[in-house]
Amino acid sequence: MKKSPTVKKQDPNLEQRPLATPTDLEAAATKDIGGAMNAILADVYALYLKTKNFHWHMSGPHFRDYHLLLDEQGDQLFAMTDPIAERIRKVGGATLRSIGHISRTQRIADNDADYVEPLAMLAELREDNKTLAARLRQAHDVCDKHRDIATASLIEVWIDETERRTWFLFEASRQGDATGH
Repeated sequence: MKKSPTVKKQDPNLEQRPLATPTDLEAAATKDIGGAMNAILADVYALYLKTKNFHWHMSGPHFRDYHLLLDEQGDQLFAMTDPIAERIRKVGGATLRSIGHISRTQRIADNDADYVEPLAMLAELREDNKTLAARLRQAHDVCDKHRDIATASLIEVWIDETERRTWFLFEASRQGDATGH
């Protein structure tokens, strides 16, 4: 009589959670990293939409320069979203699922004003990008704590991009002569 082949049973935790990606990270790491990165993802979506809002509603003598700057920055922010969400999934987490989920998670404030002065737009986006850089550093700390080198590496690039956006927004909104007066 032939012996039936032994079939290795799948991890019971994965059977109970069909979207749980296998990872060598502990459950606490998945929870912490997923939470930190979902908050970043929500902030990036909120900042993306605010940047596009200001891009669409820009006016004034520097319209073309500001319009193009904000379009470029919006594209850069949107380009971050898929890699962030995929990192969350790769470490075993679940990502944001809807606009409502984003609005409940985001920490970047919306701006629904009918009109915002162009320099006020740049200043608000500059401050939001500074805040995002600080939150990216906090998320990096979470990744370091759990030895998630891959997510930390991506975050380092995003910090650099965010600092560049902050710098460009600062320089574009400066008034006066070359000395800053």
